[in-house]
Amino acid sequence: MSKPDLIASLAATVGKKYVLTKESKTAYYRSGFRSGAGGAEAVVFPATLLEQWRVIQTCVEANCAIIMQATKTGLTEGSCPSGFNYDREVVIVNVTRIKKIVLLDGGKQVLAFPGSTLHELEQLLKPLGRAPHSVIGSTTIGATIIGGIANNAGGALCKRGSSYTELALFGQVDADGDLNLINHLKIKNLGDTPEEIFANLEKGDIPDEDLEGMDKLASDRGYGDRIRNLDAEVPNRYNADPERLYEVSGSAGKVAAFAVRVDTYPIPKRKKVFMLGSDRAEDFVALRDHILSDFKELPEMCEYMNRGIFDTAERYGKDVFLSIKHLGTERLPKAYAFKSSAEYFLNKIPFLPKFLPDLFLYCASRLFPQHLPKRLLKYRDRFEYYLILSMADEGIDEARSYLEDEWSQIKGVDFFECNEEEQEAALLHRFAAAGAAIRYQNLHQRTTEEVLALDIALLGNDREWVEELPHEITEHLDLALYYGHFMCHVFHQDYIFKKGTDIEAMKKKMLECLDAKGAKYPAEHNVGHMYEADPTLKNFYESLDPTNTFNPGIGKSSKRRRVEFT
Repeated sequence: MSKPDLIASLAATVGKKYVLTKESKTAYYRSGFRSGAGGAEAVVFPATLLEQWRVIQTCVEANCAIIMQATKTGLTEGSCPSGFNYDREVVIVNVTRIKKIVLLDGGKQVLAFPGSTLHELEQLLKPLGRAPHSVIGSTTIGATIIGGIANNAGGALCKRGSSYTELALFGQVDADGDLNLINHLKIKNLGDTPEEIFANLEKGDIPDEDLEGMDKLASDRGYGDRIRNLDAEVPNRYNADPERLYEVSGSAGKVAAFAVRVDTYPIPKRKKVFMLGSDRAEDFVALRDHILSDFKELPEMCEYMNRGIFDTAERYGKDVFLSIKHLGTERLPKAYAFKSSAEYFLNKIPFLPKFLPDLFLYCASRLFPQHLPKRLLKYRDRFEYYLILSMADEGIDEARSYLEDEWSQIKGVDFFECNEEEQEAALLHRFAAAGAAIRYQNLHQRTTEEVLALDIALLGNDREWVEELPHEITEHLDLALYYGHFMCHVFHQDYIFKKGTDIEAMKKKMLECLDAKGAKYPAEHNVGHMYEADPTLKNFYESLDPTNTFNPGIGKSSKRRRVEFT
């Protein structure tokens, strides 16, 4: 199929308006959230499941490389092309127009379409007193339900692990180059053909008696038990865990997902956030040991920050904090898309500094008064390490008793119960930390290299959780920032090196240090185009996509078509 015929066929399916080919129009969709970019012949926006199916059929018939894309909130470049060296045309299929969430079994499960977001799911479930299977940082900026499952997105919850389901409807290209629709939703009476199945799903009327597969997992239900194993010689969760790779789950876009079934969970009646501080890492080890061994109720969340990320987020994440607090979360996805488009055009002007919108937002935020409550700032001045411990219902009194009667008796530690203002501020500040390193580097781009961001999973039994870097690395560092999910032992580590540093050499040394500890990486952002997939993950990708049609090159694998077919 010639390029003009390909574009014409795609336009005939979704409408000319929803096929972008002009470089300036496709730039946003050809780039990653933080980094990464590549070439694509077109970006296509189907509006229905049937349109998505027909778009993929056209691309398969034309021997295109297909990149499935939603809101591209991933941080490892996995939802955009990587470079311009593919051996065939690349088509990006953006599914953000295909939005639908169907309540199942009174809301105990939901059926989610490709463009449906976690934020939309939260809003739908609130009146029912239920919450999503997963709560992740990028929920606020539009992360999709299926995107999280495809990438085993982790998140902050202690009671529920990475996004996971065994109940899905997906398109797969087999070894002969044929596109097949695999229906493992376990819902009766949907029909046999793609057209029948899609039409019945679009109606959204699914009786409880048609639901089967209750023995199949629709979330990582065993995580609460797994996290309590303090002797575990494996991490609690990481992307390449073979126990959490199943069809769409962990697929990283190597199949085209059309719908998934996922669990929902009751919303706690009460929540309370405790702020803890210490200068000694071993104090938090004792706390973790006790909570995971002796608490009847696990925390909702337990987020870690060190003083470096606290200070950096206070200064360079202030606009994110204020945006969420005052504008709400509904507007953020469009705001990020507009910012990225503006950056693309402004970065082309030679005499302007790169990432001018970031510079403007930073300067604008400095005009606002201090946004963090005084007690949080006092803890920043007193301690090197902090935990934001969120408990619910019966767990609140359990935590309060332990902190008052036992943990606070340790010399040099302290805690306080947050009021509503402090609770909101602490959680927003932790969220703002995720982008603070990028903002810092953008403002210091003349003296620093791009951010090296690692997300790592330590072993469940690893008590040496604070990183000690060798001098051969620290001498090149401008800033090192640490934060993460403490009970899970999943940490985010952002490094900003001085200008002229060989980043790849530094990354290699750091990964060698992590390998020596038995740590796994990436822990929750998936390999994307930034990490090499381990053999287990590579084999999983190849079993899903033997012709290398979908998202070729992921995990630093070959971008070439593996099977020649006609």
